[in-house]
Amino acid sequence: MNCIALYHVGFEDLGTFAAPLEARGYHIRYQHAGTPLTAAQWCQADLVVVLGGPVGVNDASLYPWLADEIAGIKLRLQLKKPTLGVCLGAQLMAVALGGEVQGRAAGKEIGWSPVEVCEYAGPLAHLRGVPVLHWHGDNIRLPEGIPSIAWTQGTPCQAFLVGDHALGIQFHAEFDPAALEQWLTGHAVELQQAGVDLHRLREDTQRHGAELGLAGRALIDAWLT
Repeated sequence: MNCIALYHVGFEDLGTFAAPLEARGYHIRYQHAGTPLTAAQWCQADLVVVLGGPVGVNDASLYPWLADEIAGIKLRLQLKKPTLGVCLGAQLMAVALGGEVQGRAAGKEIGWSPVEVCEYAGPLAHLRGVPVLHWHGDNIRLPEGIPSIAWTQGTPCQAFLVGDHALGIQFHAEFDPAALEQWLTGHAVELQQAGVDLHRLREDTQRHGAELGLAGRALIDAWLT
């Protein structure tokens, strides 16, 4: 089976999700979203994972390929093909479904904290009580008929399911603590502007990273099942 991982910055990769995917027999191929997938690739891939990144859903005037990405995701979702969106990927999925993405009134949510998970959250049940890494400044507004299955204060939609074939996750359940310094360097300007305490972020990552790794692997394995 083939998995296309569509990325926006190199260090925001599949992280801890990679090993469970490979164990299931997926061959992973990374492609930058700036080189759009063909319609055949969107339709034929066994799994497409759309990863995170620093650009925004509403930045298509600056990054025209975002429109192609949304159109490809929409096509894939219409065909009910397995699709996973993480952070920006989840936002792109929401827009492809007819939802919206708006700036977060409370400012950026960057750091570690648990998400509240509803009783019908399916694979996200593995994250109950587990601190996860948040790194976003936008909020998802889902279209009517698709409920949020996880939330935090100020972020009413942290995750959503579309049937059995699609999952969107606003936070970073895939985060590998070994990549932290790449994230801190790659997002240095954003972190400075948001006033994030890097020492605390490092300490919290050391404290919670291993637990999230286990929960994240359980989540992706349950969803694939």
